[in-house]
Amino acid sequence: MRREAGHEQHAAIDHGAACGCCASRRQFLAGAAAFGAGAALLGGQASAQGAAPAVPAAKLIDTHHHFYPPAYQKAWSQWEDRHKVPHLGVQLAWTRENAFAAMEGAGITTGVLSLPSTPGVWFDGGAEAAHAMARLCCEFGADMVRDRPGRYGLFAPLSMLDVDATLKEIEYAFDTLKADGINLQSNYGDKWLGHPFYKPILEELNRRKAVVFVHPLVASCCDAHLSVGAFPAVIEVPHDTTRTVVSLLLSGTLARLRDIKWLFSHGGGTIPFLAGRIEAFYDQKARGPNGFAPDGIEAEFRRLHYDTANATHPAAMAALQKLVPMSQITYGTDYPYFSLDQIAALRRLGLAAAELQAIASGNIARLIPRLSA
Repeated sequence: MRREAGHEQHAAIDHGAACGCCASRRQFLAGAAAFGAGAALLGGQASAQGAAPAVPAAKLIDTHHHFYPPAYQKAWSQWEDRHKVPHLGVQLAWTRENAFAAMEGAGITTGVLSLPSTPGVWFDGGAEAAHAMARLCCEFGADMVRDRPGRYGLFAPLSMLDVDATLKEIEYAFDTLKADGINLQSNYGDKWLGHPFYKPILEELNRRKAVVFVHPLVASCCDAHLSVGAFPAVIEVPHDTTRTVVSLLLSGTLARLRDIKWLFSHGGGTIPFLAGRIEAFYDQKARGPNGFAPDGIEAEFRRLHYDTANATHPAAMAALQKLVPMSQITYGTDYPYFSLDQIAALRRLGLAAAELQAIASGNIARLIPRLSA
């Protein structure tokens, strides 16, 4: 009964998430549209114009690489029309062929596929429709992996609106499609990942020792009133990674479910900057055998993994490197919203060759051994 009640409540929240926060998502997409036409399929344009493909010195694995099945593109376009959101050309212009050409042009060895987070897989349709869309996207991504062996991996999206349906999605993704990991959003409606509703789902992912990639989105709470003139993705998206990490920390999920291998987007959002502040407020309560972070809060943050997508600025990387060892950082691009060639910015940081190689491919190959082949 408790699970059914949770499902009913979450289904209602799902509808609110797709409608109540339209203002923030509209601003996000409208702002993104300003650069979308010019940024669409970056790297692929260079390849199409005859530029010589980059020759990688070593493997380069993009762990933050978006994909858009045609049915998903259509549903997204219709959702935007219903909510009067300007169409963002990047995801609507995406094709398998152009995406692969962009990878070739940028010297990307492997792209690990994941969905963007706005508007997830729900499109106002409720739990059953979200479940069907998640299945469709998983199968499309798995077909891309099969079609080009070694060139793609898959973080399988989950619907997360009904616990039983989501558990079946996990089983299908791993046992049938052989997905490399799971793709979650930082929030679903008004629930972040540490919420008790998700406990059975995360316990199953822990049992499977899953790699779980978390992509943020603008929370339904944080509309235009908090945007200070910027479209919300500029500030609220990285903050939402921090919200979900803190929810996992304070709920004890990080300490209790040790076998999930978490990978968070955009250098951990604002976690590197706020780690000391979070510790200052909670460290005494966190420590000890009954605490939610027995070895300390920073120890929990150091166990997590973080990608470099749109986080290669020297200040952002300096903060991340101070917080976590190099073994916890993977290369990510957020393609097609940002360029595939962000490895160039990492090369300018003066990292040792072994450190750069670890970020480029070694760390993710340790998490997903088949990618080392």
